[in-house]
Amino acid sequence: MQRADPLSEASLNATIYAEMRQRLVTGRLAPGHELSTRSLAAELGVSQTPVRDALSRLAADGAVAIRSKRRIQVPLMTKERFDDLLRCRLLLEPEAAARALDHMDEACLTSLREIDAALDRAIAEDDPDSYMRLNHAFHFTLYRAQPGPTMAQLIETLWLQFGPFMRLVFGRLDAARLNDQHQAAIAAIVARDPEALRKAIAADIGDGMGLLSRSGFAANGTAPTK
Repeated sequence: MQRADPLSEASLNATIYAEMRQRLVTGRLAPGHELSTRSLAAELGVSQTPVRDALSRLAADGAVAIRSKRRIQVPLMTKERFDDLLRCRLLLEPEAAARALDHMDEACLTSLREIDAALDRAIAEDDPDSYMRLNHAFHFTLYRAQPGPTMAQLIETLWLQFGPFMRLVFGRLDAARLNDQHQAAIAAIVARDPEALRKAIAADIGDGMGLLSRSGFAANGTAPTK
């Protein structure tokens, strides 16, 4: 019997894990969503083994909860969990942005402007898929410019946990207002002003998560329906 190439297996596991992470940070998987390894494996055209590996890693990240061998769920959002995520985002993200400032070149700034323009179009077209993907791209283009991978990795873990909830309440967001904070961030980068950049990112987080918090939480741990 031919043995699987360990390098190919590792590459497949990494690909499935990256795909599942992308689904979470862009809110394609909603809070409370039940995940089936069999269904996911069939959809992705792989065996259940790399899917189980990816879900186990995501459980370690706090992004999914393994209830039993066959029951895996995207966690519901509670006020306590929401407040904890907000506190951690405000500690890490403004600092990551400020640390990135000295490492941003004109190409990076151009990318941010292009992403921000595409965000405007997604908002105007009421396109939550594109909005979630582009909002993530804007922030992580900035955070990953700072030296060392650890801070960006920690922030990504927070986004894994918050992305599903953000998608549920996309329709309530004052998205144009949030996008203005991106413009403030770009202006701070052009001015090479780390404190202004910290304030813009903190305001972006505070505006968005503050609006979500004020919408309240239903008894099942998610935001109430419209």
